[in-house]
Amino acid sequence: MDKTVVVTVIRRVRDRRFHKFVSRRVKYKAHDEHNTCGVGDTVELIECRPYSRTKRWRVLRTIEKSKEALS
Repeated sequence: MDKTVVVTVIRRVRDRRFHKFVSRRVKYKAHDEHNTCGVGDTVELIECRPYSRTKRWRVLRTIEKSKEALS
């Protein structure tokens, strides 16, 4: 997928029954116009118009580059 990145957002919620914190994750497909994002990068997303059937987010900026990408 050209100009597309898959971003995983992990959030911690409290379980209603056992009162433990569990991790929930959801994957978003986002538009990356210049293909600047790499695996492991931390990015900021912004909601925008639908680019395709599943792509409704755009990469606003890269907050932190991955350590693997820098080596």
